[in-house]
Amino acid sequence: MRFDVLSLFPELFHSYLQQSLLKQALDKELLSVHLWNFREWATDRHKSVDDTPYGGGPGMLMMCPPVYDCVEHVQQQGNAPGQLVMMTPTGRRLDQSLVRELAEHDRLLLLCGRYEGFDQRIVQGLNPLEVSAGDFVCNGGEVPAMLVIDCVMRLIPGVLGDETSHKYDSFAESGLLEYPQYTKPREFRGMTVPEVLLNGNHQAIAQWRHEQSVARTQQRRADELTKKPPAAKVPWQEDWPTD
Repeated sequence: MRFDVLSLFPELFHSYLQQSLLKQALDKELLSVHLWNFREWATDRHKSVDDTPYGGGPGMLMMCPPVYDCVEHVQQQGNAPGQLVMMTPTGRRLDQSLVRELAEHDRLLLLCGRYEGFDQRIVQGLNPLEVSAGDFVCNGGEVPAMLVIDCVMRLIPGVLGDETSHKYDSFAESGLLEYPQYTKPREFRGMTVPEVLLNGNHQAIAQWRHEQSVARTQQRRADELTKKPPAAKVPWQEDWPTD
């Protein structure tokens, strides 16, 4: 899978791309990340990419010409134009369902804004998928773009050490929050591991984990249960992780 990041500050990604699972995936060529700077398509000697909004108001807006020229150039690279994604607080909120949709594409172009955002004609003419990292405002689209890469790459075959592990994450196929997990030592400061996790009965463990997920979701994110009511029981699954 290919990610293209279009930004005024592509250098913010240099350290990010050298860390953990992402670096391993890049080294294995399971995905690629290409960085582009809008200023390379500015035409004046100041490399201007923004200007004041018509009608007045605070801040500056990113202008159409350098953004259009950058996007159209980048779309010509590679085998297909890809899905253009604009990171904006007014977009569709990123959730696991949207992550799965994004992972179906072979290429994503992540459009990162700054200042007060983009001229509306960028949305009107380029028709990007508008995506919000959440109900808050960041200084720019770079951190949300990193979040998209981080989430989507987990669904790319070969990226995770255990190909089944993403199935049990919060908001995965079941729509539930992830169950509590424990590791050694068995007892710590008076707190002990639940006995069901120690008896080797993996069907009982699966059922306990499911019940814990339902209870945790009910307590913390009851809205998720209205979208997809959970099953009463979890059938035995051969790929359920064991010790």
